[in-house]
Amino acid sequence: MVTGRTTYRGIAVLAALAAVPILPGAVGVASADDVPHYRMAEGATKIAGSPKSTDAPSLKPGLHTDAIKRGEQKWYAVNLDARTNAYFSAVAAPTPGTKVTDYGDKLTLSVQDSNGTTCGSEARPSFNGGGMAYPIADYVTRRIGADRTECQKAGPYYLVITREGSKTSGPDTWPLEINYLNEPRLEGSTPAKPGQGTWSTETPAPRTDATKRRARGGTGFNDAGSVAPGVWKDRIRPGETRFYRVPVDWGQRLNLSAELPNATSARSSAFLARVLGLAVYNPARGAVGDPSFVSYTGKPAAAKEFTAPVDYGNRFDSTGSVNAMRFAGWYYLAVSLHPDATQYFPKGAELTLRVDVRGTAKAGPGYAGPAGVFSVTPEDQETAQKGQTAQEAAKSGTLMTVAYAGIGTGVVLLLGLGAWTLVARRSAAGAAGPSAGPAAAGGPGSRPTLPGQSTDSTQQAPQNTRFGPPQGW
Repeated sequence: MVTGRTTYRGIAVLAALAAVPILPGAVGVASADDVPHYRMAEGATKIAGSPKSTDAPSLKPGLHTDAIKRGEQKWYAVNLDARTNAYFSAVAAPTPGTKVTDYGDKLTLSVQDSNGTTCGSEARPSFNGGGMAYPIADYVTRRIGADRTECQKAGPYYLVITREGSKTSGPDTWPLEINYLNEPRLEGSTPAKPGQGTWSTETPAPRTDATKRRARGGTGFNDAGSVAPGVWKDRIRPGETRFYRVPVDWGQRLNLSAELPNATSARSSAFLARVLGLAVYNPARGAVGDPSFVSYTGKPAAAKEFTAPVDYGNRFDSTGSVNAMRFAGWYYLAVSLHPDATQYFPKGAELTLRVDVRGTAKAGPGYAGPAGVFSVTPEDQETAQKGQTAQEAAKSGTLMTVAYAGIGTGVVLLLGLGAWTLVARRSAAGAAGPSAGPAAAGGPGSRPTLPGQSTDSTQQAPQNTRFGPPQGW
């Protein structure tokens, strides 16, 4: 019989099977070979962009992977309606340790209609970390609005990605990850751009929580470790970029600080320019301003970011860092440590993250359909508090579903066994009625009649018969 204890044991086994070791950052001597590469999304569709628009492969909503060489241009075809805002992002992830030139090596992204008209502004993510190779990303959009004249009709469009670079940089091919998202249309009027002075630009003090929680940064957007408001600690290796994500709702803003400790080794007294970087990206992987890189001399150093509050009307602002704060959802933090930091931190450095989500969450603008990634749910908040990655949160949800299903199956079995027992007892009682004679009334050698068993009085009842589920139950 399935008991409550058995069910809970089953849940415990499921939880044990799902347990994932939580390992802190590596503490071995850092080298380019040890630095993890950007992890592409599981299940992403492989696609090969074409150098010609006429041969451009069709791009569907979702994640895609490709690769791009220096000087190469790639075209992708998309069909757009006349009502939906479409976002196209690209992440270029050169191998850690690859040679790159600041501002010289970059991507150019644009959306064009069939007449070659560019929809909105181009995006030009580039490196500015002192020659460090790290993942760069940004997005472009085809936006529908009364303030727009170009690209408002339904029809064929193209995403165009170009890689620019100097000959002094490495010839390596860069892996590309492309994300195509549609934002639900609004139901009702469009919110206006926030007025001047509606929010403060003065950066507040960072959080000073006494307790530091363990964070686990990922290699990119897909395995970013979740963080909630508070102070977090992690480890980072020279040449590495670690990704984190935090849910930010409508009306809220981020106040962030990524910090290196003082160096305890006397190995070096060098001045390292642009050694610690902090970048912020919105839920559609659009850059919220440029990364903040700071220098290091052996004393504590901090890279900081303070964003505008999330508001639908920010998309009408001409300032890029404000414009990107246009929807709620998971915001991503990318922390980079230059390879030259090996002089101070040969085994990697302790990293402190001070994460503050300021402001009270407000109601959204009123999407006509499910907001999807452009929203913050209670489950998102719980995931952030637990410090889980998206994969861990999904696995946890699946296990709970399996556990509840197991409980439900146990209940069904118990009910079925109870019903069978009741039927069996009633059958036995019927066989023992007054007309059955003394033997049927419980005389020596009598047995209750089981379902399917013959009632012939000449048939010998089997010995040691016990109640149990019918055959095939």
